[in-house]
Amino acid sequence: MIASGQPWLISAVLVGTALVLLLAEAIFPRRHRSLPVVRRWPAHLGFVLVNMPVERGVQALVFIALFGAVTGYAPQPDFGLLPLTGLPGWAQGVLAILLLDLAVWAQHWATHRVPLLWRLHRVHHADRDLDMSTALRFHPIEIGLSMLFKMGVALALGAPLWALVVFELLLAVLPMFNHANLALPLWLDSVLRSVIVTPDMHRVHHSTRRIEHDSNYGFCLSIWDRLFGTYRARPSGGHDAMTIGLADYPGQETTRFGWSMRLPFR
Repeated sequence: MIASGQPWLISAVLVGTALVLLLAEAIFPRRHRSLPVVRRWPAHLGFVLVNMPVERGVQALVFIALFGAVTGYAPQPDFGLLPLTGLPGWAQGVLAILLLDLAVWAQHWATHRVPLLWRLHRVHHADRDLDMSTALRFHPIEIGLSMLFKMGVALALGAPLWALVVFELLLAVLPMFNHANLALPLWLDSVLRSVIVTPDMHRVHHSTRRIEHDSNYGFCLSIWDRLFGTYRARPSGGHDAMTIGLADYPGQETTRFGWSMRLPFR
């Protein structure tokens, strides 16, 4: 997100997590797929290829505008709100991660409430199946706006660099995990969702039913949905009977990259 300086680390963790989840999905699938992966994944790969330069480009523009250079974010900045607290560096870092997670929750909530943002975000929800690749399916305009928002929050906080690297790792790994078509034992799901968002918890958010997809906005900690009253434990008809995607677009057009790129303008 902000001058992590560790793009190779983020990429390695991302690829490693994807491979592990692909294997786990193949061995322990949660739901039968409505479409074969060879129909869906090319579009998702297209979004990856388009969004990577958007992320880095927005990051570079922000740093040129603020610092006159692409680098320059100090490991322990002396600007922002957190340094004013006088807390030790480790405590500022932990607090930064918590606040950034809350900010991402609020951003996600806003994408369902603000019509213009929803037009962009529904590209993500148009996927008719849910697996780890769905976490990569975002319109580049939404990615650009999201980057600006998260970088603005991080700069306003004056978050330590190590906390930003940790948050980037969480932001890379956990969305793939909680979008995975993965059947966890019920006891393990119950234990995990007391702290983090699990696949069964997040899957409710991708229901075609409005009351269900307007719930469970978290990507990392599950506390925010519980705290703000948007937590829903399970879909009303159960996970197997739940329909995933957008009710307005039940066809296979959602698998096409060009169609998905044009969806916000329809």
